[in-house]
Amino acid sequence: MTGNKVLLEFEDHWPTKMGAWLPQEGKVIYRGKEIFRDLKDISWLGLLLYGITGRIFEEKSLKLLEGMWVLAISYPDPRLWANGIAALAGTVRSTGIQGVGTAIVACEGVQVGHRVNLWAIDFLLRTKKKLDGGANLKELVQAEMKKHRGIPGYGRPINPQKDERIGPVMELASSLGFADGDYVKLAFQIEQILIKGRWRKYMNITGLAAALGADQGLSSREYYYYVVPSFTAGILPCYIDALDKPEGSFFPLRCSRVQYEGPVLRRKWDNAQGSV
Repeated sequence: MTGNKVLLEFEDHWPTKMGAWLPQEGKVIYRGKEIFRDLKDISWLGLLLYGITGRIFEEKSLKLLEGMWVLAISYPDPRLWANGIAALAGTVRSTGIQGVGTAIVACEGVQVGHRVNLWAIDFLLRTKKKLDGGANLKELVQAEMKKHRGIPGYGRPINPQKDERIGPVMELASSLGFADGDYVKLAFQIEQILIKGRWRKYMNITGLAAALGADQGLSSREYYYYVVPSFTAGILPCYIDALDKPEGSFFPLRCSRVQYEGPVLRRKWDNAQGSV
């Protein structure tokens, strides 16, 4: 089906298995269940995960998945890239939705954003599948390092030998009975290979969180969807805090602090107002 046939097929018609709002019937359907009847006692995260996966998660699984957000991600530090965007929005008096929404878009980063989360769990899922087929873990790690010069979830420029978030998250996982899952074990085995090899890369929280997510049965795409709103609890406080600061005052930098090493500048700036 191409061209106008596609448009005609979907004119005033959108087939979906996700749900519908039926106010005249007093119903809201969510993936085949009625919210007022079947999902009235579910938590917000439980509802989110049901929307993503079509599965109802056990309470202890929800405590783990929500606890990882609390312990590992939601930090209200405006120096963090996404939080800084929200803080900047606050100092220019933008709206909360604009500030938070733009900050979430910035979380789609390649180095430290959600794409790394996607790649981390994808590597674990692929590796486990190959191991089940008889592959050698050390050879798989070596091949990945040779091809990509890195493995998502391992290595960290700040305090590279210790990610301070791993201990608290593992304590949480242990208290809920999730510390010995197949993917968690695999993640630590990969770390040992990287430490003992020439790479000297330790696991960071991205690797551990991906392993815990995989042990909960999340696919790579489901895990990615799960982490989409995860930075929000750190982003919004930075926006709120910035509203109390003078307008336009977020991390200013005086011109005299800029060390320019490029071509000689031809333009002479008007210094009538004095240098700063």
